[in-house]
Amino acid sequence: MRVRFLIPAVITALLVALGAFPVSAAPRGTLAPAEGEEFTFAYATSDPHPANWIGLYRSSGGGPVDEEYVAPSLVWEYAPQAEGTVRLSADSLEPGSYTAFFLARDGYEWLAEPVEVRLSADGPVSFPVQAATLHNARQGQPYEAYLGGLLSGGGSEAEFEKVSGDAWIQVSADGVLSGTPRASAARETPAGVSRPNRSSATVTVEATGEDGSTARLDVTVPVRRHNQALVDELGVMSFNTWHGGTQVNGYHEKQVRFLLESGADVVGLQETQGRHAARLADALGWYHWQGSGSLGVISRYPIAQEYGEVNASGGVRIELDGEESQVNLWNVHLGYTPYGPYDFCFDGMDEERVLEREAESGRTPQITDTLAAMSDQVDAADEVPVLLVGDFNAPSHLDWTEELREKNCGYADVPWPTSVLPTEAGFTDSYRVAHPDPVSAPGHTWSPVYPFHEGSTGREEPQDRIDFVYHAGDLTVLESHDLVVGDPAPVPRHADNEWTTDHAAVLTFYSLAS
Repeated sequence: MRVRFLIPAVITALLVALGAFPVSAAPRGTLAPAEGEEFTFAYATSDPHPANWIGLYRSSGGGPVDEEYVAPSLVWEYAPQAEGTVRLSADSLEPGSYTAFFLARDGYEWLAEPVEVRLSADGPVSFPVQAATLHNARQGQPYEAYLGGLLSGGGSEAEFEKVSGDAWIQVSADGVLSGTPRASAARETPAGVSRPNRSSATVTVEATGEDGSTARLDVTVPVRRHNQALVDELGVMSFNTWHGGTQVNGYHEKQVRFLLESGADVVGLQETQGRHAARLADALGWYHWQGSGSLGVISRYPIAQEYGEVNASGGVRIELDGEESQVNLWNVHLGYTPYGPYDFCFDGMDEERVLEREAESGRTPQITDTLAAMSDQVDAADEVPVLLVGDFNAPSHLDWTEELREKNCGYADVPWPTSVLPTEAGFTDSYRVAHPDPVSAPGHTWSPVYPFHEGSTGREEPQDRIDFVYHAGDLTVLESHDLVVGDPAPVPRHADNEWTTDHAAVLTFYSLAS
């Protein structure tokens, strides 16, 4: 990997990015990881202290830009001397833009202006897909989208240019696509498009790397008429990333490719480790909310308000068309242990005891607190629809039916609280709207890579639907899918899977009211 670095102006101290070096070149006496490459920073300060430190954050968010804690640093080391160098390992980092902060005394007060650095993958430039569809445009209104985050390789700098496409679209050298669709653009309906009043503009973009390598991307921009809703259909996904995807080689490119090809517009992420929502939004050119731990949301459309975190959940308001069309989205990651299907299938517990253990797991109070935090929004869902997505770590009462008693270890009609309580609060399970019969469409999301129970010999893992997309308000389910890419090898042979997680994702497409 390579880095691009900038030298800041001095305030009370100096922080300079010197570059990234293989460990074999590290001078004697410096801190170095066992393998890989590093960012190396020179620093100087008139206020040395043993607890002064340098931390690295994604440039898209999370750093102490207001000299206050926002999120944990990705990597860090103490910088205790009046001057010296600090090396930060890049082993755990994906290609992208980062900011280094020189901070005082285990706190977040700046000792120098932050430094912007960039990490890029080795090899020729490439896009993760051959074609991509961007967020919607409307005729007569300015449009902008960023493509630069999709590119990898080619050295630290690359230049973009338009090869061909609709005349209104311009492409800047740094990968910004912009322009204003003409009225005629909304009349250019491509062949094969079945829905009325829909059209799109296209452009082919070429990127040239610092090393001379090139790559092309065919881009589609859906265009709406000036008097049409900007967004009339919405793809909503729940996606547990499994430690951010880090359990699988090449996870960054694989995740970006999956999200681009899925058609999702809004994604509730779990297991983000406090940073992976920002990474994915950075690459896609989307908006994001990054929680402090597991939770995150990424969206093609602006996140207008953040509601914060409430007992294993977090919420945002998304503007699909300014104040004219909005949705509230809450994302949950409920407690994972004890796990109810294990209690039934492995330990033969009765229903009363299993439901007691649902509360002991934290899931019942977590969903109760989440629904309480959302209650006013649910009451107003006819005006602003509400979405509830996430990893609930428990099945649905809609799936543990009499017809599936044998599959469910001899149990049926189990009132799982994490599905019963949302239903009672006014939410609808979108997957079961699209697939009412759990026998013919089980929709299992746990687990595509655990056919057998971890740590046991020959004991089958209970397969269940534990990831959900719920809705309340004026939304119509068009289709809903449980998604897995390819045929993933089971654990422990999973490292080279195209699919980067141990859950299936859930994606529902909705029609929005006019």
